[in-house]
Amino acid sequence: MGKTTGFLEYNRQEASCRPPEERVRDWEPFRIPLRPAVRREQGGRCMNCGVPYCQAGMEWEGGTFGCPLHNLIPEWNDMIWAENPFHALSRLLKTNNFPEFTGRVCPAPCERACICGMYGDSVTIRDNELSVIEDAFAAQAVKRRRPPQWSGKKVCVVGSGPAGLAAADQLNHRGHSVTVVEREERCGGLLTYGIPNMKLPKDIVQRRVDLMTDEGVSFVNGVDASDPAVARRLLGDYDAVILCCGAERPRSLGLETEGVSGVCYGTEFLKAAVESRQFGKTAPAALSAEGRDVVIVGTGDTAGDCVATALRQGCRSVVQLVRRPEADYLKNGVLPQDYAHQEAVSVFGADPRRFGVQIKGLTAEDGVLKAVTTTDGDTLPCGLLIAATGFAGCEGGVCEAFGVDYGRTVHTEEGGFATNVEKVFAAGDMRRGQSLVVWAIAEGRTAAAEADAYLNGCTNLVRVV
Repeated sequence: MGKTTGFLEYNRQEASCRPPEERVRDWEPFRIPLRPAVRREQGGRCMNCGVPYCQAGMEWEGGTFGCPLHNLIPEWNDMIWAENPFHALSRLLKTNNFPEFTGRVCPAPCERACICGMYGDSVTIRDNELSVIEDAFAAQAVKRRRPPQWSGKKVCVVGSGPAGLAAADQLNHRGHSVTVVEREERCGGLLTYGIPNMKLPKDIVQRRVDLMTDEGVSFVNGVDASDPAVARRLLGDYDAVILCCGAERPRSLGLETEGVSGVCYGTEFLKAAVESRQFGKTAPAALSAEGRDVVIVGTGDTAGDCVATALRQGCRSVVQLVRRPEADYLKNGVLPQDYAHQEAVSVFGADPRRFGVQIKGLTAEDGVLKAVTTTDGDTLPCGLLIAATGFAGCEGGVCEAFGVDYGRTVHTEEGGFATNVEKVFAAGDMRRGQSLVVWAIAEGRTAAAEADAYLNGCTNLVRVV
């Protein structure tokens, strides 16, 4: 332990942010890294507990406590304090393939499990993690790692979200020839299309894809594996197939919306915004918030990202309807605000959230949405209704094409990742349901271990879950 009294001497200090009224005018990242000396102090706050619950990765009453990847958090915090960035990097990459993703978008269940936070403020684990990997990239310390020899086995990973990328990365380093097929034009899944650029810049995702390509992974875009002919070809050409297609079937609003324009799902709205702003594609006008009164249904990260995106597109107003009462969200009697709510206050002067209310009905004229009626009995002007209500499960097309059993998620062997079809595995949200990026990476790593054992008869890859 580098600083035995660090948790007593230093206060928690998070990375600062650009002012909301400034950042809402662009799509650039809004977090400002700490100075190296201050970051070192934050690493020194780690208590190096005898039992580090921060890396436990337990699920309890629907919540996650501790890192599902079992990151060696005290070790790399210690190395931050010791000013040994290369050792910090080696300990971080031992358990996490993509800390540049989790360091930006993970809700940090590790910090909820931090012992230092029991009687004070937890260690800034997520910010520390991000500083280690970004400093390493800046110093060109993240090197290409190609396997010393190839196994002769071919693996196809269907889907390039965090689970698929993790599985591909692990199996490539084991010496298998890995091909990732993706139906979209760009790789990354929801990392690319479901998270706004100000939270996760798209060049960060592409940087990792480029590195994996340099290490030997092949990426093929525009391939729809829900086509039975494509599925048959993949089954014939590869020794193992891992399905990592996410859980993209949205949960319905429960309203009659057929024939009404101006209603969409959160991921649909965010994808259109990313394609328009970052990739130069012409987005459907129906999916733009510009000049419209926007109503967003739901809570969580997707709803917040929709608020922030609508603000940047120049919406006329934005209201976020939350089903549960406000009391469920209070912390020490205070309602926390994420980055999007801060920005809404800076633009409109008030928090956009209304609690304990849902939509009762829609008002449309000539098929165009004009207003929504709430369960409180009032009517809100609305030209764009966004349902950020979560996901109901995986889409059935790929499952049916490969012949794997599924319901809400893909059915696999109990405690395993193998499907009912020989040599076909499943991982990520497709197997466990809607979850966190960090769980997707953990699933991809474990599916890779199981697939490697299937191909080789044994494996030295660690099962994470």
